[in-house]
Amino acid sequence: FGSRGSVQGLIPHGRAGSLAVGAMGIGRDSRHKHYKTGGRSKTSIKKRKYEMGRPATPCKLGAKRVRSVRCRGGNMKYRALRLDSGNYAWGSENVTKKVRILDVVYNATSNELVRTKTLLKNTVVQIDAHPFMQWYLKKYGVDVGKKKKGAKEGEKAEDEQKPGRHVVAKQKARAAKQKLDVGLEDQFQSGRLLACIASRPGQCGRADGYVLEGEELAFYKKKLEKKKKN
Repeated sequence: FGSRGSVQGLIPHGRAGSLAVGAMGIGRDSRHKHYKTGGRSKTSIKKRKYEMGRPATPCKLGAKRVRSVRCRGGNMKYRALRLDSGNYAWGSENVTKKVRILDVVYNATSNELVRTKTLLKNTVVQIDAHPFMQWYLKKYGVDVGKKKKGAKEGEKAEDEQKPGRHVVAKQKARAAKQKLDVGLEDQFQSGRLLACIASRPGQCGRADGYVLEGEELAFYKKKLEKKKKN
C-alpha cells in the first residue's frame, strides 16, 4: 500500500478526518492564508519541514530545568523551562557576577507574565545584590550594603579582619575617584538590585542580563510606581 491508501483502506471515513486533524503540526507558511480581498490561493505544494514551528514553552522562575532541541542542520537550541540564576553585568563598574534571580517585577508586554513569573528577554527582575556588595567591599573598601544605624557593628567587624596598609592605600585611591549612583545605593541597602534580562532563555537556556542604572533605572522605577498606584 501507499501511505495514503493504507489510511483510507484501514480507517473508517469518519475517523480518518479526526486523525488528519490530530496529526497537524504548527506551520509558519502563508500559503493557507486568505488574500486581503478574501480570496484563497490554491495549495500547489504540501507542507515543508523548513516551515515547521514549535509550541511556545515560556521559562518560569524555579529550580534549573533545561531541555535540548535538535534543529535544522544539526544545530542545537537549549529550551529553559525553569531558571533561578544567571550572569549579570554591572556596566559602569565593568564586572559580572553569577547571582540568584529573586523575583519578576515588570514586563512591558503583559502583567500576566509578571504574575506567572515568566522569564523572557527584556523582563525586569530583582536579583541578589550580595555578590556585587562583596566585590565592591574588596575593591574600594566600602560596605555599600551597610545601613547608617549599624555603623558601629560594621566597624567592629572591620577591626576583626583588617587588610594591610598597602591594600588600604590602594582602596582609598580608588574610592576617591569613585561615585556610586544614588539609585543603586538605595537598592544595595535592601539587598536587591533591579536588572534586565538580555538573553533569550527559550533559545540559549540562560537568563543573563545587566544591572539597571542611570536613566534606564529611573524609567523603570517610574513604571513600577505607576503600576503600584493602579
